[in-house]
Amino acid sequence: MVSGYDHHQIEQKWQRFWEKNSSFKAIEDKSKPKYYILDMFPYPSGQGLHVGHPLGYTATDVVARYKRMKGFNVLHPMGWDAFGLPAEQYALETGTHPAETTAANIDNFRRQIKTLGLSYDWDREISTTDPKYYKWTQWIFLQLFNKNLAYEAEVPVNWCPELGTVLANEEVIDGKSERGDHPVYRVPMRQWMLKITEYSESLLEGLDELDWPEGIKELQRNWIGRSEGAEVIFQLPSIDDSITVFTTRPDTLFGATYMVLAPEHPLVGRLTIADNKKQVKKYVEKALRKSDLTRTELEKEKTGVFLGSFAMNPVNEEHIPIWISDYVLMTYGTGAIMAVPGEDQRDWDF
Repeated sequence: MVSGYDHHQIEQKWQRFWEKNSSFKAIEDKSKPKYYILDMFPYPSGQGLHVGHPLGYTATDVVARYKRMKGFNVLHPMGWDAFGLPAEQYALETGTHPAETTAANIDNFRRQIKTLGLSYDWDREISTTDPKYYKWTQWIFLQLFNKNLAYEAEVPVNWCPELGTVLANEEVIDGKSERGDHPVYRVPMRQWMLKITEYSESLLEGLDELDWPEGIKELQRNWIGRSEGAEVIFQLPSIDDSITVFTTRPDTLFGATYMVLAPEHPLVGRLTIADNKKQVKKYVEKALRKSDLTRTELEKEKTGVFLGSFAMNPVNEEHIPIWISDYVLMTYGTGAIMAVPGEDQRDWDF
């Protein structure tokens, strides 16, 4: 009897068997109930797998094997989310075409995942860089465009001059790019947008049916960002103009004690008095280096600067001070809020 487990011999034997016999291939079989298990496709970096990959993939593989043994026809595919900044930057630095480095990285990732013995249907492997795949993402975009669900708008984005591209909120850490640690700035730029708001109601209802942790579902609700409320017009006597504020609680209008604008609001310059311009300019520049994700964290300390001007409350004609703070976003509502510390935790913190 063998005294120890010879993993080199035993695991390689069965991995060869699985590959030769396509043991995990999903074949249409209407006599079996179907079960679809989809992992998040990894980005095939030059570094290969890290410990986070098998952490998640092992859990889904356990489910896939269990369901097969319970008689389900399991579809468990793998693919590569292969477009990305690292390949672009490597190409710029070395002159190597991204297609070459991406293909080599995918080969390495595939080898490593197969070594782990995960039960994927490799006959259904895809890469997002494959024209046969991304032609369908282009087709989907055209359907959205034809239904007036895709449109162009000038919106604040995370622009990294060094990388020459726009970054997602998750790719910005403390005002710098996750890759390369380069400065990132919030600047207005014309972008393609999707009218997710057209489906906000059905998206929110769908969350109720998901067997997910409540905390994750709440994050999704916040991301969908559906709000019902009213727009209230405040007069601005110092510049003989007005500003529209969006509020979900118009019933608290009598309790408004101050107003807060997003640092990038177009009226900030006109509303800032001469004595405050230097301080305001410094705060705006600092805010523009933060992502929306960082700016809206509930736990972070609230900061801001008084502009020196006042708005007139339309229900009692009281003059309330106007501040700027980075917890107010230009992309939400009108980029201006009335603050009611008695009804909103963030207003109270501020």
